[in-house]
Amino acid sequence: RQATGEELTIQEGVLYPALHRLERRGLLAEQWGLTETNREAKFYTLTQEGRRALRQQQAEWQKHVSAVSAALAFTRA
Repeated sequence: RQATGEELTIQEGVLYPALHRLERRGLLAEQWGLTETNREAKFYTLTQEGRRALRQQQAEWQKHVSAVSAALAFTRA
């Protein structure tokens, strides 16, 4: 939420199943640790394969962003 200026929110019921799917695919690793308030929590990090997949997805999204931006610019002309 913070990264998108509160524009995008992800519900827990969607987030955790997605994290588990990414973990099964080898894109995330999990580790138990303590939060800043000393509560036990699970932390997720990208694996090397996860970082590769992220770069690929970012490139794909950038293509879509460029295409939509071009289409919007065309309709304003």
